[in-house]
Amino acid sequence: MFTGLVEQTGVILRMYANRITVRPEHPFDSPVIGESIAVNGCCLTAERFFDDGCVEFFTLSETLHRTNLGAVGTGGKVKLERAMAAGGRMGGHIVQGHVDAAARVRSLSRLPDGDFEFAVEMPRELAPEIAMKGSVTIDGVSLTVAGLGDDYFAVRLIPQTLSATALKERHPGELVNLETDVIAKYLRRQLSFLNASNTGSGKATWNDLKEAGIL
Repeated sequence: MFTGLVEQTGVILRMYANRITVRPEHPFDSPVIGESIAVNGCCLTAERFFDDGCVEFFTLSETLHRTNLGAVGTGGKVKLERAMAAGGRMGGHIVQGHVDAAARVRSLSRLPDGDFEFAVEMPRELAPEIAMKGSVTIDGVSLTVAGLGDDYFAVRLIPQTLSATALKERHPGELVNLETDVIAKYLRRQLSFLNASNTGSGKATWNDLKEAGIL
């Protein structure tokens, strides 16, 4: 499990034969072969640590198809986060490292109040799991939804996030990895079963939600 907090970034050195090698900004302390590291929010298993601090991962074809790692490519900057240790501080939100979709950046702009707004196209299949003030992970960064439209959502970026991540390097039209809140996933699943079993109106009622323990 991850938290979506910014630990450090790295640069993709090479991609070959379903493997990807990344040079972290700072070598990991006490690295362990087989440990999980989120690369741009995608949970990968570390297969090899080099003396210079670089890390090699195995990447399934599904991983490259569903995420933006292939599009970022050699020389691209990625966010890195090691799995949270048991008893560690939960500073962001629960992030699984399971990328739901890669979506295109719509804009990165500075608003009149000085805030930076990062807008992303919203895949239709993920729309029920994205809500105002809810949590969402973009390229492995835990963020709060601050704007919502029919086909997009937006977050605000503080200067620290801009300087410490690769989000400022993602231009309109480029892909970013999205992971919605796991709680929203389970709630959506529960509601789908409730709606399927409700033979009256065909939709779950407030009483149905209370009886199911959701409310």
